[in-house]
Amino acid sequence: MKVKERQAAILDYLQINGHTTVDVLAQVFNTTGTTVRKDLTLLADNNMVIRTYGGAMLNKEVGDQPVDNKTFINTNKKKKIADEAVKLIHEGDFLIFDAGSTVAQMIPMLAKFKHLTIMTNSLHMVNELVSFDNDQTIVLMGGTFRRKSASFHSSNKLAGASLSNYSFDMLFMGADGVDLVGGVTTFNESYEGSVSMCKAAAKLVLLVDSSKFGRRSPNVICSLKSVDTIITDSELDQKYYHALIKMGINVVLVEV
Repeated sequence: MKVKERQAAILDYLQINGHTTVDVLAQVFNTTGTTVRKDLTLLADNNMVIRTYGGAMLNKEVGDQPVDNKTFINTNKKKKIADEAVKLIHEGDFLIFDAGSTVAQMIPMLAKFKHLTIMTNSLHMVNELVSFDNDQTIVLMGGTFRRKSASFHSSNKLAGASLSNYSFDMLFMGADGVDLVGGVTTFNESYEGSVSMCKAAAKLVLLVDSSKFGRRSPNVICSLKSVDTIITDSELDQKYYHALIKMGINVVLVEV
């Protein structure tokens, strides 16, 4: 595991488990205590974690990870999930892509489509979409630019105005947590635009790897009743799989 990938994974681990020790992290990531201490020192220098005696805890004032960090976590799973999600798209579709590292893996795969209408709040996605040689219509949601997620965020009222002129077929969205009771959640405090997106699309397709299940982040985007399809990996715990199927959600498992 490369340095940036491991450090991003350590942050993800701390978001799930809270405080942990150097010894535990060394075991989880199959490395030495010396390497973990160096990682934690760098993360502490960037105010991402708080060092404690023998370990570290997440700096809760930081909250959500930058999207560039998330890109390094479970990349192989995310690409396979994205590949499966693209199979749902047809020429002429009106689509929304919410900013997120798993959804972002879909964007290079959209070059083969000639006539899509795509709305997104992600600056990275727009930059990649405009490089394609096709006739796709690209719409960038308005709002305030948030550097950490490289995306634009707005109030429900402003987001609703941006979405009102279109009838969208599908919304592709990621999440920081999926809880059977709490629903689809995120660390992102500027989540109101995502809430409006859920209301604007005929179908919501949730793209999350299996590590996100059983986690509950502070901000609720929607209940699981709003989700039509979940695409995740084959390591999903069977108790979640059967519970989601019972709710009437289409669950697609990709082999990893």
